[in-house]
Parts: sequence; C-alpha cells; structure tokens
Amino acid sequence: MKFLKAIFTWWNGATLGTRFFTWRKGQEVGTDEQGNTYFEENNPKPGLPSRRWVIYNGTAEASRVPPDWHGWLHHTFEEPPTKEPFVVKSWESEHIPNLTGTPHAYRPKGSIHREGRHAPTTGDYEAWAPDV
Repeated sequence: MKFLKAIFTWWNGATLGTRFFTWRKGQEVGTDEQGNTYFEENNPKPGLPSRRWVIYNGTAEASRVPPDWHGWLHHTFEEPPTKEPFVVKSWESEHIPNLTGTPHAYRPKGSIHREGRHAPTTGDYEAWAPDV
C-alpha cells in the first residue's frame, strides 16, 4: 500500500519522481525534530543559487517546517541549522504547525464546532420572512 501511495499521491511524503531526483542530484543536509529531511543540489549551476528542498515525514504540509529550516530553504541563511544553529530570541514562542482542520484548531466564541453550551439568542434577532 505504501508503494501505491508513493506512485499516486504527493501529500503522503515524496513521489517516486522526487525520490529519483533526490537520489540523482541531491545531498542530504539534515533532519529536523519532526523527521523531515532536507536536501541541497550537488552541483549547482554557476551564478545561480543551489536548489534546496524538503522531503516530509508524513503529510506534506509547509507549516511543519520549523523557522530555522525555513530560513535555510529560502536562502535567508547560508549555512543549515546543523552547521550553524538558529539563535532563538527570548521573546519568540515555540513553532506550532498549522492546526486548521484538526481538533486543536481555533474555534471562536459562538462557533458551532466549539464544545460546551451556547448562549441562547437574546431576542434582538428576527428571522427574515419573504413577502409572499
């Protein structure tokens, strides 16, 4: 089943094409705490920045990339976090991936998905009825 997922889906890790490209042209640079693996192009073209990419461990969701690796992927930092660790400021909070669509997603007050009892309407609402 895992083999079929690799052929037909891109959101469950890397496709066969990505794995082949990575095997041929990629060099592993490091892994983050979630198990995502980061790669850089072996022989970049002269005058152009090297290609950098990530193969996700599980669902391919861009918000699962921590800030230090995100900076390296986008050439903000020249050295990867494995060689030059990211300096975390005292005011920075811990990285949280996108929780939309999960049970931990933000549910504003009054949402039908929020648990608990909802306050009854206060009487300032009048249902619309078409003139028939």
